[in-house]
Amino acid sequence: MRWAVSNPRQPHRPPLGSRQSVRCTLKILVVSDLHYTLPQFDWVVAAAPAYDLVIVAGDLLDISSPVDPETQIIVVLKYLRRLRAVTSVVVCSGNHDLDGVGANGEKQALWMNLVKRLAIPADGDTAFVDGVMISACPWWDGPLTQKAIGRQFADAVQYRDGPWIWVYHAPPNASPVSWSNVNSRYFGDAPLNGWIADYSPDLVICGHVHDSPFTPKGSWVDRIGATWVFNAGRQIGEVPTSIAIDTEARQAAWISNEGAEIVSLDAPLVRPLTPLTAMPDWMDSRAGD
Repeated sequence: MRWAVSNPRQPHRPPLGSRQSVRCTLKILVVSDLHYTLPQFDWVVAAAPAYDLVIVAGDLLDISSPVDPETQIIVVLKYLRRLRAVTSVVVCSGNHDLDGVGANGEKQALWMNLVKRLAIPADGDTAFVDGVMISACPWWDGPLTQKAIGRQFADAVQYRDGPWIWVYHAPPNASPVSWSNVNSRYFGDAPLNGWIADYSPDLVICGHVHDSPFTPKGSWVDRIGATWVFNAGRQIGEVPTSIAIDTEARQAAWISNEGAEIVSLDAPLVRPLTPLTAMPDWMDSRAGD
């Protein structure tokens, strides 16, 4: 596994030609909004060895939990350490993960610095894994952090010569992946739409809006121009909703208690989506347990 981590201002680029010579053959497990549901963390740890990369797209903590945030952070870091021991991991913060005020005076998930000490790329980092560039973005709670995300993309784009994945907790606005039956409206991030238009990443991994995949007007997947956008959603129980992506088979599958669907990343997005009636050969069976 080729794996290199960078900071947002000085992306690390592997030696010239190294990424061009590597085929992008990643199996990726995507989850989000675990909200300190420990049985769901247990499931992710058990499923992780079957994947080359696990992406946790924010809201690892839960502000409504009776467990204090400091204890939640300690426990979640232990889970992330276990994940990193068996596969590559990328994490971004969500609105439930904010635990302090940063140097710019805005609320931030300061504990993401502890995540980075585990050799896990997190807020503001750019990582390369087997020819794929991955940008993990913080939850922004003010204009300065929002501008920093814009700089992160502008700094990283010069190193793009293969697939580019963004890990960004909020989904884009006016998209099925940000539609919620709560007040029947979109809960998306308009600046993200602008950045997608500017840079056209290959994949954007989101979360935040829990019910999007389960509503008639919502979905777990969208395509904005050439960019595929995913939001796994959230369900109660011991198993989280999840998305499995295979970059060689060029497929993405969503699995939940209410059903499963699959899309081809080489074909136009056509609705209604194709039901997943049998696990693809590339997907480990544990992803559907």
